[in-house]
Amino acid sequence: MKRTGAIKKASARIPASREAGAEQALITSELRYRRLFETAQDGILILNAETGLINDVNPYLIYMLGYSREEFVEKKLWEVGAFKDVEASRHAFEELQKNEFIRYDDMPLKTKDGRLVQVEFVSNVYLVGDEKVIQCNIRDISDRKRAEAALKAKEEAHWSLIENLPVGVVVHSPDTRIVLCNPEAALVLGMSSDSLLGKAARDPDWHFVREDGTRMPLDEFPVCQVIATGQVLKNFVMGIVRGRNGEHTWVLVNAYPEFGSGERLRQVVVMFTDISNIKLAEEKIQRNLEHLTALVEIDRAINFSFELNLSLTTLLTHVIVQSGVDAADVLLFNPASRKLEYVAGRGFHTNAIEHARQPLGEGYAGRAAQERTIVHIPDLAKEHDSFLRGILLAGEDFVGYYGVPLIAKGQVMGVLEVFQRTPLVRDEEWLDFLKALAAQAAIAIDNVTLFDNLQRSNAELAHAYDATIEGWARALELRDNETEGHTQRSADLTVRLARLFGLSEAELVQVRWGALLHDIGKMGIPDGILLKHDALTEAEWVVMRKHPVFAFEMLSPIRYLRLALDIPCAHHEKWDGTGYPLGLKGEQIPLAARIFAVVDVWDALRSDRHYHASWPVEKVREHLRSLAGTHFDPHVVNRCLDSDVLRE
Repeated sequence: MKRTGAIKKASARIPASREAGAEQALITSELRYRRLFETAQDGILILNAETGLINDVNPYLIYMLGYSREEFVEKKLWEVGAFKDVEASRHAFEELQKNEFIRYDDMPLKTKDGRLVQVEFVSNVYLVGDEKVIQCNIRDISDRKRAEAALKAKEEAHWSLIENLPVGVVVHSPDTRIVLCNPEAALVLGMSSDSLLGKAARDPDWHFVREDGTRMPLDEFPVCQVIATGQVLKNFVMGIVRGRNGEHTWVLVNAYPEFGSGERLRQVVVMFTDISNIKLAEEKIQRNLEHLTALVEIDRAINFSFELNLSLTTLLTHVIVQSGVDAADVLLFNPASRKLEYVAGRGFHTNAIEHARQPLGEGYAGRAAQERTIVHIPDLAKEHDSFLRGILLAGEDFVGYYGVPLIAKGQVMGVLEVFQRTPLVRDEEWLDFLKALAAQAAIAIDNVTLFDNLQRSNAELAHAYDATIEGWARALELRDNETEGHTQRSADLTVRLARLFGLSEAELVQVRWGALLHDIGKMGIPDGILLKHDALTEAEWVVMRKHPVFAFEMLSPIRYLRLALDIPCAHHEKWDGTGYPLGLKGEQIPLAARIFAVVDVWDALRSDRHYHASWPVEKVREHLRSLAGTHFDPHVVNRCLDSDVLRE
């Protein structure tokens, strides 16, 4: 470089004593600059600003481009092989002459051996004395470019993977605004990727809800939680409600923060998986469980209750609650009148439905029963059913109707009707549950019908048994005129007294039958002995005392009379053991027989017989007391006499 003129001019302006020191400082500064120039790890070119010729080049540039010093010096920039193909090199010189500074962040240079080198090119114009020079700093950025390219490729590959994930990925800036999102996220959020960019967490296009359906406040939003805590958020379930129609999308959220230098939050990555199908499956399972529980409760009500109204009321309650309808009723089919008649209902505002009497085949219910098919009327205002029109006019305001036939064992039992006051779309699952409820209703009606029929049959059978036994008793009395009415009176008194001893109603039935049949064994006694007016001989008494044995032989083969044998077989046994036929003593004698023994003597003494007139009450009572402890059980005698039964 030519610096001599500048030095002479400077020395002319300063005293001689200082001139040597200034020159030495200048030499020192130039040596320092030269050392930096020679050792710099960037390529450096020095050009003459006026001529454009290269004055100097440092060793690193020679090493970088592979050209010798001679191939650089005293040549213009665009004449050097490395710069020949760079059109910007000529323009750069022109720009420097105008602006004194120029920068190219990415300039391709070709080395002498043909390699391409990416460089950062920075040029400055400055004065060295009176001379205007250009210094070009050329930095090899090939490694950096390769690293950036590799990083970009990696990021592109990474984002390509994210774009194809079946999981929504949204990247938020620290102010919650969305800076990136993949297609799955856009799909779940119901907006295009472009329209999502820049939106903040609180946006009018959607809001979030908790699992219980309540609206989620801003501070509970996943991105807000992560920003507030700086912690990873795992397995967070929430609902995204889009737009005005309230459509829900349930998602499982995982989110984590990413920090830059100085632990400063750079962004929040939120990943969410659409679990709407899982939630729907869970809801379906829960709904099915509730339906199953309802059916079990209905089944329990049917099995443990034979009251039709109670069973059907339980069923209709579950119909309304589990099926989400507004009202329901059951119409029972009356085979005699061939009509469907109201039997139970829930959810009605008026009692108009209680007057339902629909002939089979008429109206919706009649059609459902006759055709044995479900009748669905989605809009009652457009249909014509005179009876239901009356209900609508009565203020029920129903808009939808289902009529389900109740069929058990192949027979139509009635119709289950359900009503809706608002239009609702029902699916197959709902309809299947309604059919199951109808089947339960049919079973309930069938069970109660069977039970009623069984009770009626049992009552008729019991009446037949009773009539038969009374007929036998009257036949005995007809054979022995002297005892007319004795059997019926004794039976009634025995039952009344036996009740005082705590016998159950079932036991009292057997006591009554036993009392009515107490002398049934006399059917085996010859008329000559039974109807004899004179005293019986000892041999005749032996025959007469066999009538309890004959009673046992006659009645024991009859199963329903086995429990009634106590009185016919033991009413002649005595407390002291001197009775017959077995000589039983004390409490060996059945209680019913001990009670009847007292009643038998009481009625015999209080009645007129051919061999004596009836005794007064007090005389009979005294007589019974006298036989207590020998003939009769003392406790039984006292209990009977203390009661109001033996007062007449």
